[in-house]
Order: sequence, then structure tokens, then C-alpha cells
Amino acid sequence: MIGPSTVSLFYALLAIVANLTVLAIVVAGVTGRLDALSDRLGGTALTGAFVVAALATGGSLYFSEVAGYEPCTLCWYQRIAMYPLVLVLGIAAWRSDTRVRRYVLPIVSIGAVIALYHYALERVPALDTGVCSSSVPCTLIWFQELGFITLPYLALSAFLLIGALVWLAGRTDDSFEVHAA
Repeated sequence: MIGPSTVSLFYALLAIVANLTVLAIVVAGVTGRLDALSDRLGGTALTGAFVVAALATGGSLYFSEVAGYEPCTLCWYQRIAMYPLVLVLGIAAWRSDTRVRRYVLPIVSIGAVIALYHYALERVPALDTGVCSSSVPCTLIWFQELGFITLPYLALSAFLLIGALVWLAGRTDDSFEVHAA
């Protein structure tokens, strides 16, 4: 049986790949190569976002149900943002519905902000605003890979990659743009 240390290392490596992918998308935008990237990946970006959401959901279930890591309050909030994305992005990928970004990007943004706060809270426990319980504190670090990757970091990486992929997939869909009357 594969243990939690192997799974956490696997997910840490996936987080590094996710971060590099988001960075590549940002660099493509800054250097004016976003159209080319969108043309290359646009058709598979929704499927990629679905896979990321499914892996993130599977990982969170593994860590709580198999490894026995009890989720804290902020972990639950991140799950509330992540779990529905599997279904929504799965349907969107199947239907090639790039308009899904209208619904996905706000959820991803909320999840990313919660994950970022949770990660900061692990680093600086004094940031606690009282949202965390004493029985399962949000400052508890279940594992740390490569010196900085923890569960909230994994969630943040997943939210950012999902957001970048959904945004990239929908770049050709102008129905999201606000038009002046």
C-alpha cells in the first residue's frame, strides 16, 4: 500500500508542475504569445481543468479518509469551493462550453483566497481571526514537502491552475466581455 508520505510527495510534484504551468501562461500573456498558446491548448484546457479539480478532490479525500488527516475549518471551506468544480468542469469539458468561466472563475477566486489565507496562517499563526477551532487548528501542518508545500499550498496551486486553464479556454468566447451600449 502506498503511504501518505508517497502521496504527499506526488501531490507536491504536481503542485510544482501546476505552478510552472500558471507561470508559463502568465509569461505568454506578458510576451504577447497568449493567442498562440490559446490556439494550441484552448481545446484541451477545460479537460485539463477538470482533471486538476478531480485530482485535487481525490487528494483531499485520500488525506482525510485514508491517511486520517482531520480537515480544519478552512480545509472544509476549500473543499466546498473545489468539489463542485469536478462536476461543473466535467460537464463543461464534455460540452466544450467555454462560457463556464462565468461560474467557475468566481468560485476559483474564493477558493484561492481561502487557500492563500490558510497557507499564510500556517506560516504566521498570529494571523488567526478566530475562524479556526482549537480541536483541529488551521495552523496544524500535516506534512511539508520540499520545505514549503503543505495541504493549503496544494489547494492554492490547484485553484490557480484551474483558473488559468478556464480563462485560457474561454479567451475566444467574447460573451464574457462587457460591452458598452
